[in-house]
Amino acid sequence: MQKTLTDRELLDSLADEVETNLRRHIEVAEGWQPHEQVPWSDGRNFAFLGGEDWAPEQSELSDTARLALTVSVLVADNLPSYHRELGKHLRTGPWWRWVGRWTAEENRHEIMIRNYLMLTRAVDPVALERARMQHMTDGFNRPPMHLIDVLATCAFEEAAAAIRHRNTAAIGENPIVTAMAEKLAADDELQAEFFAVLVAAALDLVPDQAVRAIADRVADFRVPHVDLPGGGSSDEALAEAGIYDPAKEGELVFKPLLQRWNIFSRTDFSEEGEKTRAELAQYQ
Repeated sequence: MQKTLTDRELLDSLADEVETNLRRHIEVAEGWQPHEQVPWSDGRNFAFLGGEDWAPEQSELSDTARLALTVSVLVADNLPSYHRELGKHLRTGPWWRWVGRWTAEENRHEIMIRNYLMLTRAVDPVALERARMQHMTDGFNRPPMHLIDVLATCAFEEAAAAIRHRNTAAIGENPIVTAMAEKLAADDELQAEFFAVLVAAALDLVPDQAVRAIADRVADFRVPHVDLPGGGSSDEALAEAGIYDPAKEGELVFKPLLQRWNIFSRTDFSEEGEKTRAELAQYQ
């Protein structure tokens, strides 16, 4: 029977991998600046400061681009909740430094998108602010998880976010939106890689325990979603717009990561691990 490690033991056992991976991440990540990505010359005052309030005809974005950016900024707005949930599990040593780095990267996503939406008057600022207040008031809580479950979930979530942003870029809305979405996707992909490397290390350390966590997280995976200002949920709206469809998660999110972790070619599972692997066979 294979060994099982506690979360405390895993935090200690994987700490060197976290340190190495964090240094690699910082070295390869693009240090882009959010203030450089938005057209400041397009901005003008709203009525409170003597200008003109928002009107629908002022938006030059397509419905699809407006939807995609609204979802992205609302998800990013809830960063304090995600930071809190991640910090519950990783509040020590290099793990905590990674939480800080991840949080800073996510925060610049929100800064850039919100600045763009306000400057270009792409969306109703009042409706967006009301949605932000409600979304953050509702907050976000993960169900109780062990460490490997958290790492696998984050790998899946970041991979899914990268797909959403790559598809937003592919719309070809305008050069600025395309460039912004590509930067978001590149960050997401590097973050997904960080978490994926740690899941791979956990698999080498405790194969059965890790594959069980992966299978459980695949079974109950759901991307972060928001209630939209005009009504409805982001899940259905993004799928209809062709930006992100949960029905394609098996092919686009799970399969690539399961292959990366060599789930279907590993030879270090016990009988219990083999049973768990069979639960994932549909993604082979």
